[in-house]
Amino acid sequence: MDTAATGLTFRDAADADVDELVVLIESAYRGDASRAGWTTEADILQGQRTDPEGVLAVIKSPESRLVTVEQEGRIVACCQLEHRGDHAYFGMFAVSPRLQGAGLGKVIIAEAERQARETWGVTEMHMTVISVRDDLIAWYERRGYRRTGRMTPFPYGDDRFGIPQRDDLRFELLVKELV
Repeated sequence: MDTAATGLTFRDAADADVDELVVLIESAYRGDASRAGWTTEADILQGQRTDPEGVLAVIKSPESRLVTVEQEGRIVACCQLEHRGDHAYFGMFAVSPRLQGAGLGKVIIAEAERQARETWGVTEMHMTVISVRDDLIAWYERRGYRRTGRMTPFPYGDDRFGIPQRDDLRFELLVKELV
């Protein structure tokens, strides 16, 4: 889909996109490059955010889509949509740090919600966010997501998800009704 007003093109990721997507996701969340945007997790997690195997698994999963967002022929953002029965899961959301803060995220999440409704007929979108990410949770709340208070543990000791810099990390489930 081409969104003319924003100059964005949305498409499903292909195997050939894996390396570029890993670089994008890492740049949005980890290391000094991530500090150019506001979604950085560099102060709470070090190490990797994802790897080629994790990205490829999302692309290959029959119940999942990894949506890439292109601008002028370059991938500038991505998000995962996964069909989970009566709801969809939204994850692996990354926007290039140099483009954060300009409203791109709002456009992408609205398109992801539209696609989940139209493709799978779901009535809710679920996501998990690290519970100490107050600014990020507030951003999602402004988009209509609500905190549920339902927590799941952070996978401490599994370096595939990063190296925690604090001992109080948990994931909170956020939910939005899709109408």
